[in-house]
Amino acid sequence: MNHRRVFRRYPVRAILLVLVAAVPLIAEEHSPVEGAIPAPPNPTTYELRYKLATGDVLRYEVTHRASIRSTIDETTQAAQTRTDSVKVWKVTDVLPNGEMEVMNVVERVHMVNQLPDREPTEYDSQRDKTPPPGYEDAARAIGVPLSVLRIAPNGKVLRRQVKTQKLSVEEDSAVVVRLPDKPVTVGETWDDPFEVKVTLESGGTKRIQTRRHHQLADVTNGIATIEVKYQILSPIDAHIESQLVQRLMDGEVKFDIDAGRVVGQQMDIDKRILGFAGPTSSMHYVVRMEEKLVDAEPKVTVRTPASSPPRNNRSYRSSSRQRAPQRTRGYRR
Repeated sequence: MNHRRVFRRYPVRAILLVLVAAVPLIAEEHSPVEGAIPAPPNPTTYELRYKLATGDVLRYEVTHRASIRSTIDETTQAAQTRTDSVKVWKVTDVLPNGEMEVMNVVERVHMVNQLPDREPTEYDSQRDKTPPPGYEDAARAIGVPLSVLRIAPNGKVLRRQVKTQKLSVEEDSAVVVRLPDKPVTVGETWDDPFEVKVTLESGGTKRIQTRRHHQLADVTNGIATIEVKYQILSPIDAHIESQLVQRLMDGEVKFDIDAGRVVGQQMDIDKRILGFAGPTSSMHYVVRMEEKLVDAEPKVTVRTPASSPPRNNRSYRSSSRQRAPQRTRGYRR
């Protein structure tokens, strides 16, 4: 495995009991038995559901920073990427059962790539009428529908139609933050399992069991904080781990319970892998992704892409309070 191939593959709880005796007789009749332990109060449960309406347009500012440093055959190289983008969710339909159809669009993108032994390259969709070499596919993806999703109120993706060519989609890409199937209390967890296909060092492929593990960490002023961790459940070696490293994001999501949408999130990866391409090889992969809902009127004009047969793609990652009004691994849908 060489460096070029590596770089190409890699983007209160406090309870206060107050007893007030306004009338001595009442206080005397209801005085507690000495030594009795009061029953704990019932914990508050929260129903987390997407509550989007036809015509809603949600706009998010997304930032993505990635750095990869690898050593292979005693040669060390490093690369960095930086992407700032605005992604848009446009709700085109809501069915009586609550299922929503959402169109995913990228409004603009600014990308800077620094590859080993090369000058930095840059593309700004608002400034550059002609994209630099290597950014042609990114330019063609601006302002067009990347995909149309049918999602359940709990965030489960029921159907995905990829609309734009040459943007491959990973089956477990976190397009929508998964919510619990039932009401939960602070501290409860839920999982979203995936089976991922990887290549073996000896040749062939293997299916790996993974999941996104969620926990409701807190609810404050109607905003739920959901902690998310990507977990690998199957035994793996360094070669397989290097293929999964871009998925290993840990972080938290902010979800507006009343509005029923994500309002922000931050995800991080900081992973060292030893022996992924030989006994002396090593890799250090660092990523931070942040997104926030933008309180602004819609400014997106969606173009119709040239007709062509759809293929499997990778698109921008999606994630949402407003009723009007994604990057390198590329992009995040």
